Order: sequence, then C-alpha cells, then structure tokens
Amino acid sequence: MSSTASVTIDDVWQAFRETDRRLREMFAETERQIREMSAETDRQIRERSAETDRQIRERSAETDRRMQETDRRMQETDRRMQETDRRMQETDRKIKAVSQQIGQLGGRLGEFVEEMIKPSCIAMFQARGIPVDEVYSRVKKSVGGKTMEIDLLLANTVAVVLIEVKSHLTAEDVQAHLVKLSSFKPFFPRYENCRIYGAVAGMVVASEANRFAMNQGLFVIAQTGESVRLANDPDFVPKSW
Repeated sequence: MSSTASVTIDDVWQAFRETDRRLREMFAETERQIREMSAETDRQIRERSAETDRQIRERSAETDRRMQETDRRMQETDRRMQETDRRMQETDRKIKAVSQQIGQLGGRLGEFVEEMIKPSCIAMFQARGIPVDEVYSRVKKSVGGKTMEIDLLLANTVAVVLIEVKSHLTAEDVQAHLVKLSSFKPFFPRYENCRIYGAVAGMVVASEANRFAMNQGLFVIAQTGESVRLANDPDFVPKSW
C-alpha cells in the first residue's frame, strides 16, 4: 500500500517565495534591458543630432561663404561697370573734343580756300562772259526765322554768282547749294532782276561731286598748285535762276 507525502503550509510558502524571487529577478532583468536599450537609443539620437548639427553648420558656413563670394563678385562687377562708364565718358569727351577740333580745322581750311579764290574769282567769271565786278565774303541774311549764308557772293546790276566753299566738297554739299540757289531771291530781293549763277569750290573735290555739280549747271572751281581755275570746259553752258 502506497503512502502520499503530505504538503505543509511551509512547503506552499516556500514555493510562493521562490516564485516571487524569480519574478523579481525577471522584472529586474527586464528593467535592466530597458535601461540599456533606452541608453543606446539616447546615444544614437545624440550622435545623429550632433551629426545633423555638424552638417547644418557646414552647409550654413558654405552658404555664407558662397554668399560672401557672390557679394564680392557683384561688388567687383559694379566697380568694373563704373570704370567702364568712366572710360566711356572719357572716350566720349575725347571724341567730342576731336570732332570740335576737326570742325574748327575744316572751317579754317574753308576760309583758306575762300581767300585763295577771292582775288581771282571776278576775272574768272568775267572771262566766261558773266559781268560781275563786286565780291563779298560771308554774306548773311535772315528772313522769317530762317537764315541763309553765302560764302562768296559776286555781283553787279545784272548778274550774281553764289559760290559755296568747302575744304572737302561732296555731292551732299552740291545738293545743299542747289537748294540755296533756288531760294536766294526771296532772301535778297534787291537781286530780283538779276540772273543767278552757282559755283562750288573745294581744296579737295570728290569726283562724284564734280560730275554732279556740272550736270546741274554749276561752275566748279578747282585748285591747281597755288592758284585756282574753273574746271568746266570752255563751251560749258551754266544754269541760271
């Protein structure tokens, strides 16, 4: 016959204490693992945050450097533009000064040509049958707000010759003189009953200006050495206005 061991209160209590101990150990281990995991997570977060901060600082520093470089280049560009503008203004000033000097030189050369022509012009035109006996320089008249100026004017009571003098005579100068001839009498009504003739002269006469003037019935006065002469053929028939 078998016998069954009896379980006492002490046995139950001992088992309860053992279970409680194991539970406390389990909880402690779990809590330790949680602390370790939390510490590792915190460490990783701090490392990533530090790396992110470092990258942000580097990018910010690079952005600042690029902005400073851009600003420096813009300032350099502005300086160069100001220098270019200054040089352009200086160049413009020099061009204007040279143009003024050229204009003054052209005026003085024109006056020189006038002085060459003036002493012999009456005889030249008398030889072509035009009975002029007076010569006037720089004849100027204003009518109705408009002004006409004649470089050399040869006249008598029946004939007038208007001479346009240029240092370098061009076809455009000839055309302008033709306009002057067509409107001469309203400016100078004292010559209303005179026959008006035209002539052009130049230290240098462009070939097209020479042909155009003669085709329009104008005399052409050309320089030959230290004297001047009419370049038109002896049988040339001038136009009169």
